[in-house]
This record gives sequence, C-alpha cells and structure tokens, in this order.
Amino acid sequence: MRAPTMRSPHWRRGCRFETGRLPAQMMSSPATPPPGASHRVVVVGGGFGGLCAVERLRRSSVEVTLIDRRNFHLFQPLTYQVATGALSPGDIAYPLRALFKSEPKVRVMLAEVSGFDLAAREVLLDAAPAVASPTSVPYDTLIVAAGSAYSYFGHDEWSKVAAEVKSLESALTVRSRILRAFEQAEIASDNEARNAEMTFVVVGGGPTGVEMAGQIGELARDTLRRDFRTIDPRTARVLLIDAGGRLLADFPPSLSAKAARSLVKLGVTPMLDRTVVDIDAAGVTVAAPDGGRERIAARTVIWAAGVRASSLAAQLGELAGADVDSAGRVTVLSDLTLAGHPEVFVLGDMIRIRNPAGDVAALPGLAPVAIQQGRYAGKVVRARLRGEASPPFRYHDKGNVATIGRGEAVVDLGFIRLSGAVAWLVWLFVHLWYLMGLRNRLLVTIQWSFSFFTHGRGARLIGDR
Repeated sequence: MRAPTMRSPHWRRGCRFETGRLPAQMMSSPATPPPGASHRVVVVGGGFGGLCAVERLRRSSVEVTLIDRRNFHLFQPLTYQVATGALSPGDIAYPLRALFKSEPKVRVMLAEVSGFDLAAREVLLDAAPAVASPTSVPYDTLIVAAGSAYSYFGHDEWSKVAAEVKSLESALTVRSRILRAFEQAEIASDNEARNAEMTFVVVGGGPTGVEMAGQIGELARDTLRRDFRTIDPRTARVLLIDAGGRLLADFPPSLSAKAARSLVKLGVTPMLDRTVVDIDAAGVTVAAPDGGRERIAARTVIWAAGVRASSLAAQLGELAGADVDSAGRVTVLSDLTLAGHPEVFVLGDMIRIRNPAGDVAALPGLAPVAIQQGRYAGKVVRARLRGEASPPFRYHDKGNVATIGRGEAVVDLGFIRLSGAVAWLVWLFVHLWYLMGLRNRLLVTIQWSFSFFTHGRGARLIGDR
C-alpha cells in the first residue's frame, strides 16, 4: 500500500486456492525428499514474505530454517516514523526467535546468505558480525524472500549524503541528521548557513517520499515550534522532488491532487518534473524538462526514489539461466518457482512472473504482494507433500493507502476513494492490524495517541556522529 520501497500492508489475510491431484511427473518432483526423511525447508529473509511462508509451514510436518542477517522482523512501512522521532525502534521491530519460540520445528539462524548451490541444494552462508555460523545449510525446498534495497540509479556515491529509510539503521541516521540540522541552524553565524541547515530535500514522490516530507513539515511547524530561541523551525523549507508530473502516481489523479494540497498546508513544496542530477554534502542539483538546472543548498537529503532487488536474485538467475531485468529482478514461473528448479521459490521485490501464456510482468513492490506470495509458497509446499497440485499465483489487490500528516491521508480501494480524517483512520487501522506483537501494537497506539493529543514526539534523540 506504499511506494515500491516499503508500502503499507493490505488488511487482506490470505488467499484460498483450490487443489487437485498432481500429475505423475510432479509427484516425483525433486522437491520431494526420499521416503522417511524429514522435508527440510529453508526460508531466506525475515520480512513479510518469509514470515508468511513460515507461518503457513510451522504446523506442518516439515522442518523449517529461517535465515536472516538480523535477529528481528522490521515493520518497514513505519520506518519513516522512526526517522522523524514519532516512534522508537523497538516499536516497529520484533525478535524473530520470539515469533517462533513455541514452534519446535522452526529454527532461526542469524547469518548472511552469500549464494546458493542449486545442484547440491545448499544455501551458502557468511557469518553475521560477531556470530559464528555454518558455511552452508541443506534444503529440500528453498524459499528466497530477501527483498530489495534503494537504487541510486548508478550514483551509489550519493548514498553517503542522501540517506534512505528502508532499514532501521538508516532511519536512525536520518533522524539524527534532521534533528542535528535544527541544532546547527540554532548556532549558525550567518543566514546562508542557517538557511542551508533548515532546507530539507526529499527525493521521490511516491508514498514513502510523501509521508517523509509530510512528517518533516509537521515536525518543523508543530512539534518543534517553541523549542528554539534563535530560529523559528516553522520557516524550514521542505522540498519534495519527483521526476514525474504528479505525486503518488499509483493513485488516482484526484487523490494525488488532494495529497499535494495537504502537503502544501504543512509547508512542503512539491517540485515536479525535476530530475536530480547531482547530490553532495552542500546540496542538490536538479534539472528541468527544458534542460535548465537549479542548485539547492541543503544539508539534509533523504532518498525515497526507486529500488533494486537483492543481489541474490541475480545470482539465482545466473545459476538457473533465468532472465534478470534492469532492476535486478529474476523471472520466475507462475507458481513462483525458478524454471527447471521446482524446489526453489522466489518472492516479493526480487521477481517478475511469467504467466502460463508466456507474458512477463512485475507486481508492485508492496508488502501485500510479499504477504500473499509467502502464504502461497507455504501452501504449495504443503500441497506437494500431500500429492496435490496448486493453481498459479494470483495477486488480489485491495487498494492503496498513504498518509500525509496529522489527520490527513488518502485511500484508494478501487470501489471507493477516501481522503482526510476518515482515510487517516483507515491508515491507522491497517498498520496496527499488521504490526507484529501485541506489545508493539499497544505501544504504537499509545505513542500515536500521545502525539495526536499533545503534538509531541517522544523519540527525538540524536544518537550517532
């Protein structure tokens, strides 16, 4: 429900699939282990797709190993709220081991996946920092849901000065940069330096960029308005740059226009039809359609434009001889498996899907896509072990949601379009429903209630250098 970076989950709980008997050739599929052996399923990635696959398999007769380089599941749709001090890191993260502590057949392993040996059916591992791990893990079925990272369109050097909010670590970095900018402006000796500190540039007009820009505007004009003596935080400039002609391009034009008007009320200036051509520590250079260039002096730049699949997708494509597109996504069959390797499922942002007619398409980089694909992969594995077939994967789209600020959001459900306070309540419900853990739901509810009634943000901490 958000842009191709960390969009909000739909409230759809899963899909129902009809099953039938497998043809003889599928009954002897290499995904079926020898008689009497336990079926070993290895899941790579503790995001939405990986967790939903494990959830479908945890009560079955298989042995599941979940591998992730971090020991927690991160609710990515809310990382931007950590980046603006509205929530604390622990509010949107949940330990993977705690999720499956009552499931004896589910093992969690902290390690970095470095590659695959498809012939030997092994996942190759590198140790996580300060944690020893085996060099490989064998599998009978492999489910890879390693997600994606932001793409800087061939300018990886920009990442040093234009941080993103896809990971918890980067969200904390952004939080410190935003808050430190106000501190630096407070003690700046001249107006030029002060103005540069109080100019915030967000690149990317999808839901992540819109939500991030709205939160910075709200922070400056509401939360911090009485905190400083030399500067007036309400005079901060928040620029939202996008190469397209309107914000929230995946939404209907009417909702895009309403979102833009709401942003302007928060002090955000949309800069549309502008392409970023350079970023450095002193600011951003943008190009207009007529070729003209503009230099923007800004000390804080946040990147929310475009993603690239995990490098594991390209590895799988090379090993299996499958096509890989310019965004690093590997092409899989309609049942989400690699061609020639029915025991290998690939999910989420990592794939394009070839349907039975031979057409190839990529689904949006949404959490609901990963959720539905994870559940589908788990169901297919269980069906195969029962000797049953499953139909091709089919995504059920329930709509999009994006929030702009306090009491402002837009919702597109297809059959109905909402904006304003009602849409904001829908947005709140969706996020609380899919947040992991009762404790986290309660804490986030308390934090949001506190922020709504007091206009405060309790996690405005500068923690890095």
